[in-house]
Formats: sequence, structure tokens, C-alpha cells
Amino acid sequence: MSLIERDLQVIWHPYTQMQTARPPVPIVRGEGALLFDEDGKAYIDAVSSWWVNIHGHAHPYIARKVAEQLQQLEHVIFAGFTHPAAIELAERLLALLPGNQAKVFYSDNGSTAVEVALKMCLQYWSNAGQPRTKMLALNNAYHGDTFGAMAVSGRSAFTAPFNAMLFEVEFIDLPDADNISSLKSQITNLKHDLACFIYEPLVQGSGGMLMYKAQYLDELLQHCRAEQVFTIADEVFTGFGRTGKRFATDWMSAQPDIMCFSKGLTGGTMALGVTTCTQHIYDAFLSDDRHKTLFHGHSFTANPVACAAALASMDLFLEPDTTQNIERIIRQHDQFRLKIQHHPKLKAVRQTGTILAMEWKTDSQTSYFSNLRDKLYEYFLAEGIILRPLGNVLYILPPYCITDAQLHYIYSKIEQALEIL
Repeated sequence: MSLIERDLQVIWHPYTQMQTARPPVPIVRGEGALLFDEDGKAYIDAVSSWWVNIHGHAHPYIARKVAEQLQQLEHVIFAGFTHPAAIELAERLLALLPGNQAKVFYSDNGSTAVEVALKMCLQYWSNAGQPRTKMLALNNAYHGDTFGAMAVSGRSAFTAPFNAMLFEVEFIDLPDADNISSLKSQITNLKHDLACFIYEPLVQGSGGMLMYKAQYLDELLQHCRAEQVFTIADEVFTGFGRTGKRFATDWMSAQPDIMCFSKGLTGGTMALGVTTCTQHIYDAFLSDDRHKTLFHGHSFTANPVACAAALASMDLFLEPDTTQNIERIIRQHDQFRLKIQHHPKLKAVRQTGTILAMEWKTDSQTSYFSNLRDKLYEYFLAEGIILRPLGNVLYILPPYCITDAQLHYIYSKIEQALEIL
């Protein structure tokens, strides 16, 4: 029995429950920017396996560090205990973040990192005896698939079955020159009810790689600080170099109160979530009253093996070669963007750092369920490229080890697709 036949008997895949969905591709090996199926066919992983892989697949350095950790300690309960990898990772991560970040809270993935951040804000105001129950978020946002994360995400087909059960959220448009004044006024009017403002800095990934300027986000964040509204930077997607700096927050002067990380945190090796916060927020939970405790934890919180993978990934991330690769990808993307930006089949071409997005014109309403999405996906898969469009938005988000030859092959196939699809 083939891997596909075995898979279809036992596995429920995300986003692929339609009867017409194609069978999953059976991947058995990875190396650098390439993945190989059971028949030996190679695919360029141009989306970093859902945006997590930043150094390439089966990286020998990360593999060695994970193996070493497995021979020392695979896991220990993180309630009342600690271990060296968790301490070192927290210390090293905080050293890279804005100076106001003081504490690290470990969880399992991006969604739970967001859940923790929301609960920190809500309970902060509860502990202070000034309950605030509303959240502020951006239209078209995506922050995860758990209930709290869904609540602060834009309403869509993904949240529709659960909308009646999601808590109250005020949604605003992306800040720009035309609306920044009205957005600030709206925050001022709501400030006594707002527990926090959560945002994806500079790029809304799942919303369609929607991009906006740091200047206006910075102004909005400074206004939130002036009005004592906590800010949460969801850097699950944008962190670790994707926008051209270490973190998207580095493009702004305003420092968030809370930050969320996952995806590239371990170099795509395994699941790990981190929520960082200021000393001010942490202190609100220090009390002799146990009811003020942040009652949140996961069985695999701060898993030593995951922390070891994250430390190894951080070593690689801070190497000069990685910085040079990021700059190289940005240059290559920029050149290709300029080449295709006026193509008659494209509505817009957007770039922020290593993220290049192409929004195709369609006859029907733009949607994640656009038929164009399937045509594009199947075309590139047949050409040995994994590009997973968000509806009519095709994007490239490669691991930093991708070669120029691999990038140019992707670009050439996109140009072909523009002519024949």
C-alpha cells in the first residue's frame, strides 16, 4: 500500500476536506530548500512549509543540537521546574527584542502564544480591579485557529461556524495617511473598555499578504501607549527576518507591550510558542492572592528539545551569512517585482522584505476559494514548486538558504503562468 493510500485511511488534513481535493503529496526527505516525494521528485519549498522553515530542511546543525538535547533531557514539567535550554533561550531572545520586553512565557504554537497574550491583557485589568473586556484588532487579521485567536481575527468563512461564540472585538482598517486621525479618535473614545490592540506588524499574512506602512502603525501604537491601551505585536509570521529586519517591530520606534512568536522560532523544526511581556504587566500577577495567577500552561510548555532547536536556529539566524542571504533574496524579489508589476493580468505586486506577493485579476469576487487558486497551485506543483496561493494572491516566502538559480526558476515559471493561465 502506498503512503497516499495509508494516509487517506487515517489522517484528517487541514483545509482539504472537500471530496474533490487532490491526494496529499507524500514527502519523505528534505534538504535545503528542497523536498522530495516517495518517487524521488524534488519540489522547491517556496513557502517555507507554511512560513516556518527559515534555514532549510534537515539542517545538520539543528539536527545535531536536537540529538544532543535528546540524550540529556527530553522533557520535564515546567510548573515548579526549569531547565538550562529554556533559560538560555529566554535570555538570548530578550536580548534581541525591544528593551521593554522583560519576561518570556512559553507555550506550544502561534495560536497559543496569542491566547496567552490576550489572557495577559484581560487578566491584567481584572487584577487591577478595572475590568476591560473589549479587544481592538485590524480588519482581515489572522491570529490563529483557537477560540481567542479566532475572535481577534477578521470574520470569514474560517470563523463563520463559531461567530456567535467569539468575544466582542472592535475592528479597524489598516492605518494610513487618510484614516490615522479617525483611528486615533476611535481609540480615545474606546480606551476605558479596551484591554488591548493586537496587530500583525507591516504584513497581514493569511489575509492575502496585505502590506502597510510602518510610519502609520508607529503613530497608532504611540497613541495607544498615551491612552494606556496595551499593544500586542503578533510576530508569529513576521519575526526572524521576514520583513528585512530581525523583527517587524524593529521598523518602528514604538515598542509593544507584548510580543508573540512561533513559526521561525525553531527554524521550522518543531512546535514552540513564546509570548514576551514587559515587567509592568508581569508585576500585575505577582500577589499573595492566588486568584491573580495566570492559570495557563501546556503539557509540553518549554519542551527542552524544542528549546534546543530554537537555540540552534538562533545561532544560524545571527550568522552574517544569513543576513547576506536575506539581503540577497530582497534584491532578487525587488528586481522581479519591477519586471512584472505592470503585467495586465496582475492587479498589484507587493513586497516587504523577503515576502513577495502577486495579486491576480479575476472575473469573480476575490476570495480564498477562488478557482484560480487551484489552477495556480496545480500548475506550480507540476513544475516542482510548492506555491500555495491565498485565493488569487500568489506569494513567494522562501527559506533563506534558497539559491539564486532556484529563485530564478520560480520567477520564470511565474512568468510562464502569467502567459498561459
